[in-house]
Amino acid sequence: MNNVARNMNRSRWQIALSLLFTIHCSLFTSCTQDAYEKGEGEYSLMRGDFVEAMSDVNSQLVSMTTDDGDLFSFTKPYSDKWITTADSTYRCMLYYNKVQDKHGKAAAEIVSIAPVPCPIVKALSEFDKELRTDPVKFNSIWVSKSKKYLNLYLQLKTGVTDDSSAVQKLAVITDTLLHHSDGSFTRHLILHHDQGGVPEYYSTAAYLSIPLTALDADSVRFTINTYSGVVTKTLSIQ
Repeated sequence: MNNVARNMNRSRWQIALSLLFTIHCSLFTSCTQDAYEKGEGEYSLMRGDFVEAMSDVNSQLVSMTTDDGDLFSFTKPYSDKWITTADSTYRCMLYYNKVQDKHGKAAAEIVSIAPVPCPIVKALSEFDKELRTDPVKFNSIWVSKSKKYLNLYLQLKTGVTDDSSAVQKLAVITDTLLHHSDGSFTRHLILHHDQGGVPEYYSTAAYLSIPLTALDADSVRFTINTYSGVVTKTLSIQ
């Protein structure tokens, strides 16, 4: 990838998810659709995928590759203020209708798209904040079929507040690289989450995609504090 977008907008409630590696993102309200209509309704053919979306010389998104390896052009070029670099690649969560273009080839009609943060994994010894593990709701963790990303789907508790200093913060921290007798390595990751004074009224989705090239290991062991207790997941990333 040439570049991955690292700047996103604050939510309309001015409650930002700040990712401590210079990413400010909305809480993905723009890229979620709770239900798919049946039949031939507006969303009846809609799919949702993690993708790498490519921009053209005009800094507009014009095509994408899904994690399953499917390549589609967009029916219309897409622009937004978070798309700032020409001829680049952006990690995104995309909801789209699979259609045919004027040449009869498969294409993607964008319903909703939002950038997904790709955090730089920080060593605990180099982390300049107090490590916090305020609880989140854990949904799932998986390795993309492309073997490029470790994906994390969480839900964060948020709410409206008049306190402009209330900001949630997330980061991915590593404290240990385990060396096994068979010569393999497991990297231990910790989810840093600072609730930051944001009220915990309702849940909103948050996604992270960690580039596997940055982990330098054969597997990962990810520890996440949740409202139901500590969850530890171990996955092969080879």
